[in-house]
Amino acid sequence: MASHGHGRATPSGGGTPAGRSPAPDLSRGFMLLFIALVNAQFFLTGPDPVRSLADQIVTFVQSTLVNGRAIPLFALLFGYGAVMITRRVRAAGGGWIHVRLLLRRRGWVLLALGFAHGALLLPVDILGAYGLALVLFAGLVRARDATLLWTAGVVALVSTVLALVLTVMMTDPGAEGEGGSAAVPSLVETSFSAATVERFHEWVLYTPVTLLLVAMPMIALGMWVGHRRILEEPEAHRRTLRSAAVWGLGAAVVTGLPDALVGAEVLTVGPYAEGVSAVVHDVGGWPGGIGWAALITLLAIRPERSGSAAGAHGPVVSAVAAVGERSLSCYLAQSVVFTLVFAPYGAGLGASLGAAATAAVAVVTWVGCAIGSEALRRADRRGPAEVLVRRLVRGADIRVPAPGGPTP
Repeated sequence: MASHGHGRATPSGGGTPAGRSPAPDLSRGFMLLFIALVNAQFFLTGPDPVRSLADQIVTFVQSTLVNGRAIPLFALLFGYGAVMITRRVRAAGGGWIHVRLLLRRRGWVLLALGFAHGALLLPVDILGAYGLALVLFAGLVRARDATLLWTAGVVALVSTVLALVLTVMMTDPGAEGEGGSAAVPSLVETSFSAATVERFHEWVLYTPVTLLLVAMPMIALGMWVGHRRILEEPEAHRRTLRSAAVWGLGAAVVTGLPDALVGAEVLTVGPYAEGVSAVVHDVGGWPGGIGWAALITLLAIRPERSGSAAGAHGPVVSAVAAVGERSLSCYLAQSVVFTLVFAPYGAGLGASLGAAATAAVAVVTWVGCAIGSEALRRADRRGPAEVLVRRLVRGADIRVPAPGGPTP
């Protein structure tokens, strides 16, 4: 997820070493904004978070472009980062055994952090899913392109069919919409200790399901993209990136439109139609993640053409890239803020805020992370979580040069 072993910023404060594309860092930085919007909305437990025109607009836009698109984008960058680590270990003289040991060590560390994060803060944790991916499927990083593409396609197809079957089987035709997220037990527990027990059970279920049915297709595809250095060498892949941006985001909007209209309370449909539209919406998250990665990479090309470093892109772009370099720290910080603001044993606003106000909290939190990350970049310091993971991974008795590049 985060740039666990990310290289230090340049002494001049440029943030990104000369010659390296800022696209992966920018993608991770924007991705954290999407994650913030999704996770903040998850905390809502009120009966009707859509109460005004502003709530409707936010719900509609977020449903078509953000919800269900953040994790696929995250997974693609994660797979891409695993290839970057592999390349650096090989370049430093390490063999496949060193790569495998390092990736699996990182996987176990992420799994442990994911467990702590999921049990203490947020059960819909993604660290555990990606850690489990490295532990179980590290070998995919050296798979042939055809194997990676088949893996992505087959897992996506199985996931879609399974989701549709479960939706039809579990839908109660006479059920009325409950609204909010109160069906998740941990969100309505008034005691932190009781909520922790509930979150543990939710995390144990959510982690493998997220990996196998949501993240795995994009992790495999991200490895395929990494083999081609598409995010690192965007100029050489402009046409591919343009097509991916147009078709990917277009598919995300089209597939998300019915569910967005239902969520924004513009359209009312029956239980079966609502369930199927939710599945179609989630399926659109895969092309949506691809589209966002492609669009952000294209936006990073223009400043690169002048040969400038990340710091010369402008203060906003520099700050977003700084978030990407410290995405693990920002991810955890966002969960702490949301717990304090929304949980019943915090400020308890999850039961009263609407969709628009919740999105505002998410954006403000992300901006705060960007300000803090930019300050760390200027001070030539990594994020605290990145430092911790680096030390835990380097603590393994593996005699292999430590790569300096990011792990999304």
